[in-house]
Amino acid sequence: MLPAKICSEFTAILPAERFYTDPVDCYAYSYDNTRKIFPPDAVAFPLDSEEVQRLLGLCNKHSIAVTARGRGTGTAGGSLPEQGGLVLSLERMRKMIAIDAPNRVIVAQPGVLNEEVQRAARPYGLFWPPDPSSAAYSSIGGNLATSAGGPHAIKYGTTRDNVLGMKAVTANGALLETGCYTSKGVVGYDLTRLLIGSEGTLAVIVEATLKLVPLPAAVGGVTAFYRDVTSCAKAVSAIMAQPIWPSALEFLDTGALVLLRGRYPDMLPADARAMLMIEVDGSAHSIAADSEAMIAACGNSGLLHAKAVADAAALWAARKALSPLLRDIAPKKINEDIVVPVSRLADLLEGLAALSERHGVANVNFGHAGNGNIHVNLLVDPHNVEQMRQAEACLDQVFDLVLALNGTLSGEHGVGSEKRAFIAREINPATLSLMKAIKRTFDPNNILNPGKLFPA
Repeated sequence: MLPAKICSEFTAILPAERFYTDPVDCYAYSYDNTRKIFPPDAVAFPLDSEEVQRLLGLCNKHSIAVTARGRGTGTAGGSLPEQGGLVLSLERMRKMIAIDAPNRVIVAQPGVLNEEVQRAARPYGLFWPPDPSSAAYSSIGGNLATSAGGPHAIKYGTTRDNVLGMKAVTANGALLETGCYTSKGVVGYDLTRLLIGSEGTLAVIVEATLKLVPLPAAVGGVTAFYRDVTSCAKAVSAIMAQPIWPSALEFLDTGALVLLRGRYPDMLPADARAMLMIEVDGSAHSIAADSEAMIAACGNSGLLHAKAVADAAALWAARKALSPLLRDIAPKKINEDIVVPVSRLADLLEGLAALSERHGVANVNFGHAGNGNIHVNLLVDPHNVEQMRQAEACLDQVFDLVLALNGTLSGEHGVGSEKRAFIAREINPATLSLMKAIKRTFDPNNILNPGKLFPA
């Protein structure tokens, strides 16, 4: 609990309705999608960058931990206030500052939702490429904090590739302006890309200049079903070796198909053990030829059949239903978003199957195959001590497998608290040391999301 004297300093900055200290009011800001709970001492709701500057300056003065938060949709624990202190909720910073269609730019505060950006851009024939499955609920600030991706990152890139610049506040209340308003610019260090993905450990983002791209004139879909997972993974390599890339390429393994059959019984052939959902976009006259090229690349000895589909939207509805379906059967599932080179995808999936069997832990895999980004879901009962022990041992070896295949431990969910213990396996000591030095430069008193990203 914060002392009354310090609380009075906060209420000199914000009115009482935008500064919570009652534990009941604060409880909603104590958890994220990990379902773990760490109650904060207080929650503040700034409306503009000046209020953020004053709040951070006050927290820095009193060495109060600050956890910046969007909508709490993250799955890596990045917005958990593990050390109590202040949750800086940016959800009320919801202004769309500028919609500049001629320059394909939107400038927005961090509390604007991803879907709201899409709605604002659509009348101008434009869109913002990052499209996480939580787009309807996740905020721009949260997307930037984790460099969110989504299915269309295969063609259009992740958040880091689609932001021109930003304003952000450091721990001592200084306002930074990074990047520029143009698509080309090389003046100074690229602090924009440094801050994107830093999970609130370096500065608090208060404004972002988002790079828009034209909506495609037409979109087509292809489904391909396989008798085994390995054949499906090999098809992904063949598809990505073509000169024409899909705009999305999603993989579903046997376990994922079992779940979908329960919800969409007429969608899948009974003998399918793996599936690809492929999207192509472009001009109206190119869609048919591009779809045929995808179907041709899908062909191998394990293919059951592949065909173009008219309703691509139905495919994405089914794909986005997977995570909620998994939550229904395993509310405390362990969800990881590892990435390997596309050419090693078959090795990864074979290795995951072997580890699942060895440790006796059910596993469902799906994800953005075109990037080699697979969501590994270990289905566990947290009350079963032995099962949790086996799951932890399995996950440990999953990470070793990923790194042995020249992969990375997170593609879009971030590190947060869930993966920090494993980071030293991927990042060497000299690099970690430099990252910590950068953290100290931005945040010398270690108040910004302390304890996240780095191993203890």
